[in-house]
Parts: sequence; C-alpha cells; structure tokens
Amino acid sequence: MSARAAVTHIDWSKLASLGLKKDTQAALTSFRKRYDELKRNVDALKEQKTDIDFAHYRSVLKNKSVVEQAEKAFTGFSPVKYNLAAQLKVIDAFEVKAVEKAKSTAAQLDAEVADLKETLSNIETARPIEDLTVDDVIKAKPEIPAVVEDMIKKGNWTVPGYNEKFGNLSVL
Repeated sequence: MSARAAVTHIDWSKLASLGLKKDTQAALTSFRKRYDELKRNVDALKEQKTDIDFAHYRSVLKNKSVVEQAEKAFTGFSPVKYNLAAQLKVIDAFEVKAVEKAKSTAAQLDAEVADLKETLSNIETARPIEDLTVDDVIKAKPEIPAVVEDMIKKGNWTVPGYNEKFGNLSVL
C-alpha cells in the first residue's frame, strides 16, 4: 500500500486482527475514536451553507467599503496548498525498509520454526530412556567416560546435585 493510499483509507478491521499488544491496541482505539470524531466534524462543516449574501450586508451596514473589502478578501481567498511529495517519499522509503525488515524477520522465523520442528521430530522419534544402554549414552556423549574416570581417581563416588534432584535413596 502506498503512502497516498494509506492517507485516504485505513483498514481498521485488519489492524485489529494483527494481534498487537494491549497498549498498542488501546492507542489505536483512541486514535480511531479521535479520527471518527474529526471526520464527523469535517463532514458536518462541509454540509453547512457557505454562501455569504454580501448584498444583504450592503443594505444593512452604512459603511459599504467594509463590505466591499470583506467581499474582495473572500473572493480572493484560496487555501494554501502544501507539497506533500517530500513527506510521501519519506513514508514510501520507510515502508520499503519496513517491508524488507518484515520479510527478513519472517525468513528468520521460518528457519527457527523449521529447526524447532526438526528438534520436535527428533524428540518424538527418540527411543525411550528405558531402552537406552550405557554404550548408547557413551556414544552420544563421548566425554562421560573421562569424567567418570576422573571422579573415580579423586575418590568421588557421588554425582553433584543427584541427591537434591532425586533424593537420597540409601538405606543407611
């Protein structure tokens, strides 16, 4: 959507369905309320009669030059037109950057989701712990025999944190 189209139309239902945070949703709601109120005011002002009967004022007022000056100012009035091209270019450039960032984030998230799916499938297809042998554990973690040998050499026969996690099962 170009910046010019965004200025003329806001899809509020699409904004509400984006799953935004509560504070962002509240800010959008207050913005929409303010927008609707201002739009009603502008529409009401557009419907009002804007004709000025200068002939009536000439007949009522003694000072005709004031009416002529007012009529001259009224007929010569033209609203100032602002060139929005620079602002629209900035908005378009920001939109392009935002879309690129969103695409890169989506690609990164897709890669993470694929990695998580692979991990989940590995977990689902793994053998139950009851079916594992010591050889399987050593094959998966080759550093375990060295750690066990080091503990035996030091005379350390307990695994740190075992009792805290599983409780002391000694009969004595």
